[in-house]
Amino acid sequence: MADAVGSDTPRAEVGIFGGSGFYSLLTGRVREVKIETPYGPPSDKVTLGEIGGRQVAFLPRHGKDHSLPPHRINYRANVWAMKSLGVTDIIGPNACGSLQSQVKPGDFVICDQFVDRTWGRHDTFYDGPITTHVSAADPYCPILRAHAVAVCRDRKVSVHDRGTVVVIQGPRFSTKSESRWFTSQGWEVINMTQYPECYLARELEMSYVNISLITDYDAGLVGDDPNARPVTNDEVLAVFKANLDTLRGVLHQMVETLPDTSESPARNCLAASRFE
Repeated sequence: MADAVGSDTPRAEVGIFGGSGFYSLLTGRVREVKIETPYGPPSDKVTLGEIGGRQVAFLPRHGKDHSLPPHRINYRANVWAMKSLGVTDIIGPNACGSLQSQVKPGDFVICDQFVDRTWGRHDTFYDGPITTHVSAADPYCPILRAHAVAVCRDRKVSVHDRGTVVVIQGPRFSTKSESRWFTSQGWEVINMTQYPECYLARELEMSYVNISLITDYDAGLVGDDPNARPVTNDEVLAVFKANLDTLRGVLHQMVETLPDTSESPARNCLAASRFE
C-alpha cells in the first residue's frame, strides 16, 4: 500500500477510534495530521501522541463535532488512515445498548462476534481485479480481547469476556419488535458503528478489539416494564459520560501494557484469502 503521509510524520503503533473524551489520553508531542486516502477524507484529522511510551493515533469516528451519523462515516478512509501511519493494533470503544438483562448499564463487553444488519456501507477494500475473501469467522483479535478482559478485571470493572454485537444501520434506534427479535437470538449488544470498522481492519491485517460500554437497555427489554422508557440519546450520553473516566483508565492501561500481537490471526489473514 502506498504511503499517504509525509516522511516527517510520526508513525504510530496503536490506533484508537473513539469520541472527543479521549484526547486527554495522549501525552508527549501531540500533533494533528491530515491524511489523504484513496477512499476520500477520514472523519477528521488524526491526532498523534504517546501513551506509556507508545506512539498512538487517535481518530474520532464521528468527527470532532460528532457531525457524522453512523451511516455516513467513511469507514474505509478511517481504517486506511490508521494503516498508512503504521498502526498494527486498533482499539475500538463504543457506547452500546444491552439486549440481555444480565448485561447492565455501566458494564463493559469485550465482543467476540458481530451480526451485520447494516446496508449500503462500503465494507471492503478489495473490489478486484484480485478476488479476495477475508474470513470473518472470528473477527476480533483473541490476544487483544484477553488483554482487555484482564485489564478490566485488574481495574475492578464489571466486564463480560465475550458477546455478540448486532450492528444496525442507524441513525434510528430499534423498534420494540426488532429489539425483542435480537434478544431472542441470544445476542448481547446492539450498536451502529462496529461494522464494517472491525472487518476493514482485518482486511488490512490489523489486530482489532472492541470495548462495548453499555449505556442502556434496548427497546425490547424495557418494553416489558411498564415503568421503563425506550432509550433516548440524552440517556445514552449521560451514562457514557458517567463512565468515561473508567473507560479512559482501561484504554491507558491497555496501551501501556500492550502485549505482542504478531501472532494474531489477523496479521497474516491475506495469505489464504486471495485468488491470484
